[in-house]
Amino acid sequence: MFSRIYIEITNICNMKCSFCPGTKRQRSLMTPENFESVLKKIKGEVEYIYLHVMGEPLLHPELDKLLKTAGKLGFKVCITTNGTLLDKAKQILKDNADTIHRVSISLHAPEGNGMDLSLDGYMDSVISFAKEFSSLDKNVIFRLWNLDADERQGKNAQNSYIIDRLHSEYSGEWEERYSGYRLAYRTFLELDGIFTWPSESDAEPCDGGKCHALSQQIAILVDGTVVPCCLDSEGQIPLGNIFASSLSDILLTKTAKNMLDGFRQGKMTHPVCKKCTYARRFKV
Repeated sequence: MFSRIYIEITNICNMKCSFCPGTKRQRSLMTPENFESVLKKIKGEVEYIYLHVMGEPLLHPELDKLLKTAGKLGFKVCITTNGTLLDKAKQILKDNADTIHRVSISLHAPEGNGMDLSLDGYMDSVISFAKEFSSLDKNVIFRLWNLDADERQGKNAQNSYIIDRLHSEYSGEWEERYSGYRLAYRTFLELDGIFTWPSESDAEPCDGGKCHALSQQIAILVDGTVVPCCLDSEGQIPLGNIFASSLSDILLTKTAKNMLDGFRQGKMTHPVCKKCTYARRFKV
C-alpha cells in the first residue's frame, strides 16, 4: 500500500539543530518488543521502513536487535543520521548491511547545530563510512538540505567547503540527477531547500493542495501514535495507536479518510495541513 513507513525508534537526539523543531514529547526509546509488534502489524503494507521522525536512530542502544528483527521479517531499512555517531555504529550497520537499503547523512547538521567540532574530522568520518558501506553494494546519500528557500534562509556557509571536500574524495565526473548528483558507485549528494515544519508554521492557511501523506507514506511515533506523515513531529494529527488497533482500522478513521479524499481532490481538510508550506511544493 505504501512506498514507505516512518517508524520513530527514538525521539532523543544528541544535537539541537536550527532547522529541526525537536519535540516537546516525553523523551523515549521504542523497545525491541514494541518494534517487532509494529513490524508485524505493517507487514504486507510496505517494504521500506525509515527509522526516524524525530531523534537520532544511531543513539538507540539496541539498534542491532532492531535491525535483525527487521531483516528477519523481510523489511528493507533506511536510516537518516546526523553522522556524528557513525564511527560508533559502523560495525552494527555493516553487520546488518543485508537489511539496510540506504543510509542518508545530513551534512548540514554540524553548521545548523553550531557545533564546536572539527569539520575536517567530521568529514573524514562520514566519508570513510560512505566508502566502506557503498563497497557493500549499499546506497549512501550525503544530504545538504539547507539551501536558501523562499520561506527561510539556510545556514549554509560551510557548503562550499563540504562540496569541495567531496570533489576531492570523489574526483570522477559527477552525474547530475533530479535531486543532486551521483558521485560514485552507490554514492549520492542530495540538495534541497530548507523548509518550515508544520508545527512551527505561521503561514496563512491554504485550502488547496495535495500531499503524499496517507497515499505513499505514514509515520508511527515512538509511543505508537500513527500520524499521516513524517513532518507531524508533535503528533498533531493522531489517527490512532498501532499498539491498540490494527493499521487498517486506523486508516479507516474519519480523519484519515477525510484527509485522503481531500488530497485526491486537491483540497486540504485538516488545519495543520492548511498551514504546511512543505506540501505547497506539490502542485495541484
